[in-house]
Amino acid sequence: MDRQTTVYVLITWLAVFCYVVGTIANTVGMIFEKERAERGSYGAALVGLALHGAALLFWWQIVGHGPYMAPSEVLSSDAWITMAVFLLFLRVYPRVKPASIIVFPAVFLMIALSTMYNPGIRSLPPTFGSIWLVFHIAFYKISLATLVVALAFSLLYIRKGARSSARWLERLPEPASLDLYAYRFAGFGFIFWGIAMLAGSIWAYKSWGRYWGWDPVETWSLITWLIFGVYLHLRRFFRLSGMRAAWFFVFCFVMALVSLFVTSHMGSSIHAEYFK
Repeated sequence: MDRQTTVYVLITWLAVFCYVVGTIANTVGMIFEKERAERGSYGAALVGLALHGAALLFWWQIVGHGPYMAPSEVLSSDAWITMAVFLLFLRVYPRVKPASIIVFPAVFLMIALSTMYNPGIRSLPPTFGSIWLVFHIAFYKISLATLVVALAFSLLYIRKGARSSARWLERLPEPASLDLYAYRFAGFGFIFWGIAMLAGSIWAYKSWGRYWGWDPVETWSLITWLIFGVYLHLRRFFRLSGMRAAWFFVFCFVMALVSLFVTSHMGSSIHAEYFK
């Protein structure tokens, strides 16, 4: 491991430490009603986000391309954007605060998984030199971030609906509010996912001369987007809500994870060549 890689790994681990501190403080604050610990968790997360962002920019400078080639880069940037999007929403819409008890561990899990891969320096294929690729990847990452927040509210709804005697659940918003927040953030995710597919089709045309080729990644992405569309359609026009809506969203989210992290490694996918 050369000196630059060592510096990158060190900064990343400092960010991981801050995320760990933030996750523990947030959990303690939420469950045991320790407002000071809860407030401190957001400060720790913000410091972690700054260190994490510095690590990503440093690595970007080393390899000469954005964090979208190696699995370590993909997972690390997903974690950064998820935390950044959540903290941004928290700033302008404080009611999303309860979602932190799910978002924080999710961010920690993604960045922890990223450290298990060898960062490695990979050259950028010629087809990656397009602004449409940047839009394509960025909007998928933003979509994932908003879907994680929607998942948090869905899981909180399920947990609160289980008629548990845990006192910390009483601090959560009413079930109807949790249900509504999940629906709204799912809408954000659906819109960003659609924009990401559109940008990807333009990039595909510029790279391979066709907008759509029924590649496994493209097909699964379309299927996932349509499933989210069904979820939103049922909620808007058929009044799907409550526990059924929450579990349906969990299914949608699992499909999104398969689409984002599994299909790109299928041997029959042209995308798989970029992640070897």
